[in-house]
Amino acid sequence: MRILLYGINFSPELTGIGKYSGDMAAWLSDAGHDVRVISAPPYYPHWIVNEGYKSYLYRHESVNDLQVWRCPLYVPKNPKGFSRVLHLASFAISSLPILARQLFWKPDVVICVEPPVFCAPAGLLFSKLVGCKSWLHIQDFEVDAGINLGLVPFLSAQKIILKIEIWLLKRFDKVSTISKSMMKKLDEKNIKTENQIFFPNWSDLDCVSYAPKRGEEFRVNNGIKPSDFLVLYSGNMGEKQGLDMVVEAAKVLASNQSIRFLLCGDGADKKNLQGIVKDAGINNVTFLPLQSLDKFNCLLNSADLHLVIQKKGAADLVMPSKLTNIIASGGYSLVTAEKGTELEILISDNPFLGTLIEPECLVDFLSAIKYLAARQQKTEHYLIRSFAENTFDFNFVMRRFEENLKKATYDNAVG
Repeated sequence: MRILLYGINFSPELTGIGKYSGDMAAWLSDAGHDVRVISAPPYYPHWIVNEGYKSYLYRHESVNDLQVWRCPLYVPKNPKGFSRVLHLASFAISSLPILARQLFWKPDVVICVEPPVFCAPAGLLFSKLVGCKSWLHIQDFEVDAGINLGLVPFLSAQKIILKIEIWLLKRFDKVSTISKSMMKKLDEKNIKTENQIFFPNWSDLDCVSYAPKRGEEFRVNNGIKPSDFLVLYSGNMGEKQGLDMVVEAAKVLASNQSIRFLLCGDGADKKNLQGIVKDAGINNVTFLPLQSLDKFNCLLNSADLHLVIQKKGAADLVMPSKLTNIIASGGYSLVTAEKGTELEILISDNPFLGTLIEPECLVDFLSAIKYLAARQQKTEHYLIRSFAENTFDFNFVMRRFEENLKKATYDNAVG
């Protein structure tokens, strides 16, 4: 197949959508498909364009058999509100000439990755001009997330934006997303069942494993005592994560010398969190940057407890990608999730994976950490790892996705 992947995030970004899009494109290329990618310079989660790239230049790369075009974009220092809209719109506009060039290549399918939904109209028009299948893969319902976080304050504006989104969704041949609750949201938006595809995120079980010795080495190299009960948050440090509650909990627990917090990653809210910790003199919190792939497994194995937290209204929109890697490492999680959400259902059905509490409840959060730090029973690491092997294996997920792609393009050829 000739496959065109169209989205703002891509490798070498190590976390979030860029990682999954990069893995997907590489797997499809290795499987013998002709894959081209239209994306932006890597910038996430630091919100700074990576060294060696320029935000204002077009660039073409050939990575093994992958052809990748990088398009200019505006990267705001404070990605909130209108600046974030400009950020997304800049890529949607700058990518149009590169998208137009692919008309002569005539792919079998164009896969648009949301966010941003800004690219969906151009992807749809492209598919109509070429006569290929249009596929929208939703990693995050950005419209719903924006409304739930109060970024679209007026009810009338919310209704208009939702109507436009639904109009776009209905015009794609296939719409895939990453969790069962997100599939239900497609039902709520009246997307035909036969056009929906379940395409979950995965874990690279070769790179992430249960390796306690590596965790011990990571602790030694980063000044963490073997006796410390280490509470780890690893991933994006943005507004919807609600990490201010973690910092507040650390402040309350500062007198407990055995509990330590490690916040690893980058994001729009990191500097603010570091400022709070410094100003309050909180001495049981350590910040580290996003870890390279060779250190990532060591990081995960160093923790006694992993944090998977989000604010109210955000947990149902996306299954955090960090959770699949935590499970792959045999790690135990403290999860904040509202009832009926994907996270809540997963932990409720599989209580050996973690402890579940309500979002944004500091009292419950503190109680859970203190209880888990004091409990005598050990985490069932091998049981958790086995769950990952039977649920999130990369090759299993991608083979099923490839079958769905083949079926879609075959139907198109027959039609």
